[in-house]
Amino acid sequence: MDVRGKRITVFGMGASGVAVLELLRAHGAVVRASDVKARGSLPPFDAPFVPQSPAAVEDCDIAVLSPGVPADLPFLMEAAQRGVRIAGDVEAASWFLQGPVLGITGSNGKTTTTALTGHLLRTAGIPCQVGGNIGRPLASMVAGSRPDQWNVLELSSFQLETSHTLRVRIAAVLNITQNHLDRHHTFERYAAAKARILACQEPGDHAVLNAENAASAALAAQARGRVWWFCAGGERRPGFWHENGTLLAEGEPFLKAQEIPLRGRHNLENVLAAACCARLAGAPLEAIRSGVRSFQGVEHRIEFVRELDGVRFYNDSKATSVDATRKALESFEGNLWVILGGKDKGSDYRELRDLLTQRARAVLLIGAAAPIIASHLEGALPMIPCGDLRTAVEAAWRRAEPGDTVLLAPACASFDQFSSYEERGRMFKSLVQSLESRR
Repeated sequence: MDVRGKRITVFGMGASGVAVLELLRAHGAVVRASDVKARGSLPPFDAPFVPQSPAAVEDCDIAVLSPGVPADLPFLMEAAQRGVRIAGDVEAASWFLQGPVLGITGSNGKTTTTALTGHLLRTAGIPCQVGGNIGRPLASMVAGSRPDQWNVLELSSFQLETSHTLRVRIAAVLNITQNHLDRHHTFERYAAAKARILACQEPGDHAVLNAENAASAALAAQARGRVWWFCAGGERRPGFWHENGTLLAEGEPFLKAQEIPLRGRHNLENVLAAACCARLAGAPLEAIRSGVRSFQGVEHRIEFVRELDGVRFYNDSKATSVDATRKALESFEGNLWVILGGKDKGSDYRELRDLLTQRARAVLLIGAAAPIIASHLEGALPMIPCGDLRTAVEAAWRRAEPGDTVLLAPACASFDQFSSYEERGRMFKSLVQSLESRR
């Protein structure tokens, strides 16, 4: 797309916003920046600044939104009616991107699956770069893109809802469960945002769908490309599945489940999805097998931190939804001290009652969502109000016995007390590493 001379306002001056602002200016656009924060509290950028308000879209041809900026703000909706083009930062960056896109979305597992897919392609010697919602903005990947290289992208619902021309050659939808209802308002709108990953596919493209997740599987009806299935519960053709302890690709065994270095059934699904994506991108099965065995996982996703006096500590700060926390709980047999809480996203924590009753000794509550969680779990198991993460770690350590596990799996966003789930996870690890033996 030719943006030379176009008047473009970029909303949200985080890493992705600054990156796309610089990219658009480099291609000749007349850019200005906008944010809800004052300019002095933002990272440096070289562009005129206007506060996030109706004035920011006056005399504007295109409004580019960072993922944290809702597209349904009234002044943005009014601007769209006036003919202002509304695009997300991923959409805008894709106008200049070279090479095919392999995109992965889902309520849970997309970071692990994206990182693993990139690892599998590299193991197979297939050129690729990895980014998107996983931490590297797509705008920062444009300069390094080339026609013969895959762009492996983690794509969130926030990014997909404002993507209208992004063609994803290989698109994986891992699962769709209730999440981000504070932003999308209804599950139907959330699912529709996820479905946009398939919107611009063509007949030669591929849709990789979860046969065991109803909302993901339902997307087969609207897929324009060829549908491939992944299934942890048995055969489903065409696709990749798990049966009797073995992973199979179209019926050909390629990996034993016990060779996977990641915990939990959900990671079995992630491996199947990543293997299918990598195979469609040209990776041979032997390289996929080797790549899975050498993959070390991603930070903040059921990450082992330390064992001290027989107590093990795991960091799953990436578990920012009820479903993600459920998967984390299912990865352990019991004797858990579970740290829950943060910024509520309109979730129903009652879905965790049975698992917590079966596997947890107690829940340690932190953050703004603590009263809501307490009301949803009342009577299920002991709950310890802690307020903040430091208090929760210290309280768990005082009570835990050899053989127990302390698990940070908050089921909430981090933005009440932290800038990101990464900061929350790093704080947890630091607190755990500072604990001293009681012997």
